[in-house]
Amino acid sequence: MNQDLLAITTLGALKSAGYRTAPVRIEMRNNLLKRLTGSERTLPGIIGYDKTVVPEIENAILAGHHMIFLGERGQAKSRIIRSLAGLLDELVPAVKGCEINDDPYAPICKFCRRQLEEHGDNLEITWLTREPRYAEKLATPDVSVADLIGEIDPIKVAEGRYLADEETIHYGLIPRTNRGIFAINELPDLTEKVQVGLFNLMEEKDVQIKGYKIRLPVDVIFVASANPEDYTSRGRIITPLKDRFDVQIRTHYPKTIEDEIAIMEQECSYPLRPELPLRVAPFMREILAHITFEARASNEINQSSGVSVRVTINNFEAVISNAERRAVMVGENEIVPRITDLPSLYASTAGKIELEYVGEDKKEEDLVERLINRAVLKVFDHHLKLDDLKPIIAYFGQGWGVEVSDMAPATEYLEPLREVPGLREVVERLGPFETPGLMAVASELIFEGLHLHQKLNKERQGGGRFAYHA
Repeated sequence: MNQDLLAITTLGALKSAGYRTAPVRIEMRNNLLKRLTGSERTLPGIIGYDKTVVPEIENAILAGHHMIFLGERGQAKSRIIRSLAGLLDELVPAVKGCEINDDPYAPICKFCRRQLEEHGDNLEITWLTREPRYAEKLATPDVSVADLIGEIDPIKVAEGRYLADEETIHYGLIPRTNRGIFAINELPDLTEKVQVGLFNLMEEKDVQIKGYKIRLPVDVIFVASANPEDYTSRGRIITPLKDRFDVQIRTHYPKTIEDEIAIMEQECSYPLRPELPLRVAPFMREILAHITFEARASNEINQSSGVSVRVTINNFEAVISNAERRAVMVGENEIVPRITDLPSLYASTAGKIELEYVGEDKKEEDLVERLINRAVLKVFDHHLKLDDLKPIIAYFGQGWGVEVSDMAPATEYLEPLREVPGLREVVERLGPFETPGLMAVASELIFEGLHLHQKLNKERQGGGRFAYHA
């Protein structure tokens, strides 16, 4: 079908083929209805929003609404906005040579209207893919009306055109996205002057450029994102612009550990090698997700700025990298992240959280350590019961101890598995751990859980080496 369309190069051929264009609202609506009818996902790759955000987006698209997404950082706002471009048609016709993607049936710019008058059905057309019909801009205070809407082009004036002539305009991003989707990230960061220009264009379809009133009836769906704190009467958004956005959709962080883990695994971009397979114990994934959940519930962290899902993703990559470094240095044949790799999260977590109170007694590293300990304890309690570990506790009570290290080969953990009564049985209860690396991480969880329950003492031996004893 696409090849057949590409063969059409004039307006007359387009008419003969029976092709009819539609406003971008109708186009997106029709494509969404096809997905809903075929039980396809509206927003592929977006996890955790199926019962909350996605239905609101579907309603907005069906109604042809401009949308603004409110949410803290790391809630997939930008990804959602970009995925909306998938609801545009794969190909649409436009007047060839037009700067603003004019519809050949109803051109809006002076150049294309003149071309239509001169050539009629011989008007040349081109076919646009989705990419040039989507544009986004990060709002910053230096973004101008010229950037978004347009500016008088002095070269065109020098060629003899009048200032008031529409053809003297050098079009900005929004007109160049005509018949598409235009997105603005962090909308309140625009200056008031630019915000006024936007709401005029969205509703009245006119704008003033250098004092000249210009009609720009562009066909654009406007989508924006903002932090909820900025999008209030006390923030930096002007009320008339708020009124122009038809719907306000509130995003959120994953509500379940399962969703957090699914996002973590989907977004992890760690460059693995086939000769060194990665094996991650399920409870290690749970610990990483719980660390982020604990951070989002902590009153020591500024929750208005949020705790991004990127914390979980980067932490996952950090423990993998520490495990790979160990595997390479000690000559192991698999990468298995362990509890002793969790201190590597200090670097990947600290820069992504903002302490509520900063002072000499408030250190990010101490807070991250507390978050890790709470996460490990929750996962330990979910999988194991202290009553089942009495033989292990009794063994340590006789004066025995074990050492663990983030640089110790997994084979060093095989001796405790043989010597400590009941340890192997508890490891097997955690999962079918058939390799030394998986047995090592299970052993570390048991020792650390007993320490956090104050059944064992833990001493740092230097570097990443620790000793557990009664």
